[in-house]
Amino acid sequence: MLAEIGLWPFLIGIAAAGWWGWRQGLRACEAANEVDWGGRWLNRLDGLNRLYCRRFHRLDSDLLPLPSQGGGLVVANHISGLDPLLLVAASPRPLRFLIARDQYRRFGFQWLFRAMKCIPVDRDRRPEKALREALLALHAGEVVALFPQGGIHLDTDPPRPLKKGVAWLAIRSNAPIYGLRIEGVEGQGQILGALLLRSRVSLHYSPPIACASLSREECLSEVAQIIEGRKWRSPQVLQGV
Repeated sequence: MLAEIGLWPFLIGIAAAGWWGWRQGLRACEAANEVDWGGRWLNRLDGLNRLYCRRFHRLDSDLLPLPSQGGGLVVANHISGLDPLLLVAASPRPLRFLIARDQYRRFGFQWLFRAMKCIPVDRDRRPEKALREALLALHAGEVVALFPQGGIHLDTDPPRPLKKGVAWLAIRSNAPIYGLRIEGVEGQGQILGALLLRSRVSLHYSPPIACASLSREECLSEVAQIIEGRKWRSPQVLQGV
């Protein structure tokens, strides 16, 4: 049949259908984008991530109760490789993640981490350098995100002290801490599995913590209570905050 009508019209039809589908996909990503990351393709990726988290992982559409401007720290428990994507999908502002340098240099992703202005942390040599960069970002009115448990940590794992950097940043910058707890992720404890297994994710927010008048230990205790699920309120309670 193809020999009778010619191969080129068939191939052109396939290409046209693929191009139409590609354009429709781009439009859907642009429509879902809610944050200006400073670049057209980054904004499209933001939209794609929001569609992925909300439709595939059924993330509640309520956004983090961040102010429209001013510095802030977003902290959460860390149960899977899906967690950073969930925070980005729930945030009304760009997030600057503190990320381990070995992860920052991961092949194929360094361009993205650099474009998102992630802050690489060299845990073995000079972690204070990343903290100083994060402090400058907070003073400049940006939002810094981190997982103070220092790595994936489940409720069933042995207790682990929180990294003290979050308290150091909060006290020195006077920036509020916006804590939340992630629940409902399938494939907990996994990187790739959590991305592929469909979830029904819920995020539980707590009112912001002001650590300027607290000691470092008191600040860390407040954060621990939130991300460990001992002190949080549901998104519905905080609507309008």
